[in-house]
Amino acid sequence: MDLGKGMSWRLLALNVIGGLLVLAGIGLEALNARSLIDYREALSRHGGEAIELGTDALPQPGQHGHMARLAGTPKVVEAPHDPEFNQTANTPVLVRHVEMFQWREINIGGNVHYELDWVDRPVDASRFRDLRGHANPGRFPIEGKQFDAGLVQMGGFKLGSVLVHALPGSQLIEPEPAALPQNLAVTFTRYRDYLVTSARPGDPRLGDLRVSWSAVPLQQVTIVARLDGARLEAASDAPDGKGYQVQVGDVPLLALFPDLPVPPQYVTLWRILSVLLAAVGALVLLAAHRRPRDPLLALGLGSIGVGAVASVLWLGGENAQVLGGWLVLTLVGVALSVWCLRRRAH
Repeated sequence: MDLGKGMSWRLLALNVIGGLLVLAGIGLEALNARSLIDYREALSRHGGEAIELGTDALPQPGQHGHMARLAGTPKVVEAPHDPEFNQTANTPVLVRHVEMFQWREINIGGNVHYELDWVDRPVDASRFRDLRGHANPGRFPIEGKQFDAGLVQMGGFKLGSVLVHALPGSQLIEPEPAALPQNLAVTFTRYRDYLVTSARPGDPRLGDLRVSWSAVPLQQVTIVARLDGARLEAASDAPDGKGYQVQVGDVPLLALFPDLPVPPQYVTLWRILSVLLAAVGALVLLAAHRRPRDPLLALGLGSIGVGAVASVLWLGGENAQVLGGWLVLTLVGVALSVWCLRRRAH
């Protein structure tokens, strides 16, 4: 009687332990898969999972259409040129700024006064409270403009126009008066980092013009964008409405997109451990049911349990390769289990 009770408790313990091990294996992969799915879904908001290209990388086969993270210093191959002033600079984007010395109305607490200052747009003096002696010239004879480089590269990739315009930073550059066309050389003189029409640059008068140029500096940046052959472009179909990211320095992906969860580590290792854990549980259950201990049969049953649950988790997503891998593992588990059972039957 006592021996029977001992055997029943042993069988119960083996069933419980085996079942818990199988559930633990399935649960381990469920957590692993859920973590990876959440991470990829978060990445998809920004265009998709990004390939790590490192610094100054070159195009490689099979990369087309993927998002990529690339760090490096942009190189200007075809520099921008301002044809009116004959000014050229080694920069991705060259911007001409034009200002006029004009009257401005300053209203502080109801007290109005007027002062002359450099302003980058025509100031409509007709709206001044006091029009006497404060008329402004009106339309600018020369306008500000932006000039883009014909070709900007980083590593072996050409940067699309959206990415060129997203490059950060701006700094004044020194103009070259010697390069001015003759008609402008008689009008403009250099004063500090500007070209001015003032007869006395340190004492400008109403209507004088001041022209300067700013450039995007060449510095190390990190870009995340979509690979289009040997080009980097913004992912126009990204749900975030942007599809790219640009920051100064060599910046990791998580710092570029703070909304991303921490990426799962050792994904493949956890997958192997989950199958092995479920297989050990199946081996214990076989022993509980007084079946011969067959490691291959246990491995097949563990593969079926983990593979089937993982396949369900990956259904409906865009990760067909992962889903296909789990389905193959499940079918291999079924085939292995059937083979083991038939072998024992014979």
